[in-house]
Amino acid sequence: MSELVIPPPPVAGVPVRGGGVFPVRRIFCVGRNYADHAREMGHDPDGEPPFFFSKPADAVLTGGADMPYPPECAELHHEIELVVALGAGGSDISQNDALSFVWGYGVGLDMTRRDMQAIAKKMGRPWDMAKGFDHSAPMGDLVPAERVDSSKGAIELKVNGAIRQSSDLSNMIWNVPETIAYLSRLVRLAPGDLIMTGTPEGVGAVVPGDMLEGAIAGIGTVRTRIV
Repeated sequence: MSELVIPPPPVAGVPVRGGGVFPVRRIFCVGRNYADHAREMGHDPDGEPPFFFSKPADAVLTGGADMPYPPECAELHHEIELVVALGAGGSDISQNDALSFVWGYGVGLDMTRRDMQAIAKKMGRPWDMAKGFDHSAPMGDLVPAERVDSSKGAIELKVNGAIRQSSDLSNMIWNVPETIAYLSRLVRLAPGDLIMTGTPEGVGAVVPGDMLEGAIAGIGTVRTRIV
């Protein structure tokens, strides 16, 4: 390799419960993966194949740090999600083998500039600036996959102590193996990739000063304050 002309950027990472850091390569996000959420966003979930969007790796916000309210936004929404961390990669992964590619799991928030997303949808434009802005992916610590059953478990988000979102992982339209298998047909997955698996119904706006506290049973928690 030729000599680098600027210093390489730091590697983004998510802490691991008990010690260590999981390096993040890419973040893939599944859209509308809970039927009730699809309906609340005005879509019919029946028969729709999974679709994906991305966030940059350095969108992760960890350690319970405060999240700055993003610029050029009048309506910031919360979306709590299961995070899947891949320890191995490949293409055309079968559903039967998919879980063997998972290193661990965590809890994350897909924060969304909803007003900007609505404009992008109306004008047929990409969602990048609505989804992939700075600090848009608060995450809790990851836990190794062998400790987790990702097929079920209560998922909940509280804002200022009041429940906003409440569902179960079993309500996902495409479960973790199905999601990994489908995504691996579109891109070659790699170690360090994260998959945010979609949010249940109950998304809504938050403002500076709000405290967000999310949890998935058997996996962990995530928290951040909007400032």
